[in-house]
Amino acid sequence: MKLRDVAHSRTGDKGNTSNISVIAYRAEDFPRIRELVTAERVRAQLAGLTPSQVTRYEMPQLGALNFVIMGALGGGVTRSLALDAHGKALSSILLDMDL
Repeated sequence: MKLRDVAHSRTGDKGNTSNISVIAYRAEDFPRIRELVTAERVRAQLAGLTPSQVTRYEMPQLGALNFVIMGALGGGVTRSLALDAHGKALSSILLDMDL
């Protein structure tokens, strides 16, 4: 099962930092997401971007996790040569995680 089967995501950016929220479709799936989607697993999923730090914040009342990923955008929007300099596609990479 993929993370996308039980959750959706939103992304944002500021400089060289990406912000990715993972939101459970159903409240009953949140405990499993909380258990399996750790900062370490997110870092491994995004290893090709060589993030310097991944911090996880929990929002149980929303059934959501928020990940702040430092150093993930190739220097930031104005410095990156990436096609997706804002990192909007990073949520798709994250939602491809096996649970």
